[in-house]
Amino acid sequence: MTPARPQRPQVGRLLAGQALAGSIIAVLALLTSGEAAGMSALSGALVCLLPNAYFAWRAFRLRGARLAREIMNGFYRAEAGKFGLTVALFTLVFVAVPPSNPAFFFGAYVVVQCVHWLGFWLVRTGSRT
Repeated sequence: MTPARPQRPQVGRLLAGQALAGSIIAVLALLTSGEAAGMSALSGALVCLLPNAYFAWRAFRLRGARLAREIMNGFYRAEAGKFGLTVALFTLVFVAVPPSNPAFFFGAYVVVQCVHWLGFWLVRTGSRT
């Protein structure tokens, strides 16, 4: 009998939850304060969501005990790339398209980031049996 291959975590649900939270905040900002506030909230949500999606794509490419060193190196590279992408997106947003309402921009960023607290329920891992 061959040992079962480890399953990759299903982070798509976490990313979908972040996208849903960002969309809800953007729609609420649009309805309460207008189009400019909605665009500020949407850009804040995207500044948080895109680096998280990059991290998930880079970090969970490898699996298996034989590749433990490569997996850890992949996590470090993914985290460094996520940080760099976050800095680049913040710079791009504030230089190219300054948010008209920074409160909605940072509010959406924080709400999307806080969805990670729900990761325990949103991310499914494979069965251990």
